Amino acid sequence: MTLVPKQVEAYAEAHTTPPDKLLVELAEETKATLSFPEMLTGSVQGRLLELLVHGLQARRVLELGTFSGYSALSMAAGLPGDGRIDTCELEETQAEVARRYIAQSLYANRITVHVGPALETIGRLEGNFDFVYIDADKENYVNYYEAVLPRLSAAGLIAADNTLWSGSVLDDADPSESTSGIKAFNEHVRNDPRVTSVLLTVRDGITLIRPNRA
Repeated sequence: MTLVPKQVEAYAEAHTTPPDKLLVELAEETKATLSFPEMLTGSVQGRLLELLVHGLQARRVLELGTFSGYSALSMAAGLPGDGRIDTCELEETQAEVARRYIAQSLYANRITVHVGPALETIGRLEGNFDFVYIDADKENYVNYYEAVLPRLSAAGLIAADNTLWSGSVLDDADPSESTSGIKAFNEHVRNDPRVTSVLLTVRDGITLIRPNRA
C-alpha cells in the first residue's frame, strides 16, 4: 500500500533542508551495497529525528537498530555539546558501514555503536535516556518498549518507527511475525495508561510516546 503519494513525498523532501555531503554518500553506498536498502532513514525522517533531539535538548540518546548509521548521524546533529548516542546493531556488516561514516563525521566522539542483541546492550548500559529511537526487529518492539520506558528521563520521549508497516497493520490476513509484532506494539501502547502517544503518518509511520508523570 502506498501511504503517501510519491509526488507529495517528493514535495516534502524538496522543502526540507537537504542532508550534508556525508549523508548523501552514506545513502548512496547503502543503496548500492547493503541488503534491504529501503530500511535507510530518508532525508525527511532524518531531519525530523534531528529536530526532535534538538527540541528535547537530549543529552543521552539510545537507538535500537543502527543499520548503516544515517539516523544516528542525523540525531547527532541535534545533540548539545555534551550529548552522546548509544546505537545498537545486530549485524556486523551493517555496523561496519555505520562506524566508517561515523568516524568521518563531526560526531565521531559522540556516537558508540554496540553490536549484539539490543536487549542485552540495554541491560549493560547505565543511567537514563532522554530520547529513544526504536527501529529494530518488529517482533521485539513490545520488549524494547518495556525495557526502555522505565529508563526515560523526566522529559524523555520514545519514537518508534514503521508503526504503519506499509499499511499491513490493516490487513488481518497478513500472517508475518513482523506485522504481528507491529500490531501488538501499537495496541500495547494505545492501551498503556502509563503513557501518552501519537502515531504520525510520516513515511512508514512514527509513533511518539511520552510517559505520564505524576
